[in-house]
Amino acid sequence: MSNFVTYVLYSEKFGKIYIGYSENLISRIKSHNHFDNKGHTRKFRPWIVIYVEFFETKKEALKRESELKSAKGRDFIKSQILPTY
Repeated sequence: MSNFVTYVLYSEKFGKIYIGYSENLISRIKSHNHFDNKGHTRKFRPWIVIYVEFFETKKEALKRESELKSAKGRDFIKSQILPTY
């Protein structure tokens, strides 16, 4: 069973993407959209989940998060994932 998730959020209203990881995706998305009172994601609500990958370990999820945050990873998101939204 997968314990960690790397995810990509998209703010249609602002055309922004956010990349993160979590042990509890549903709780984390609620934080991004409703509960966080400070931080970067608060400014660009609402967020929708546009991409998710599951991992067994935190190390794997963090590695993938870093890959997606790189220029190559952002290009992948913009060319392969965003066109469907």
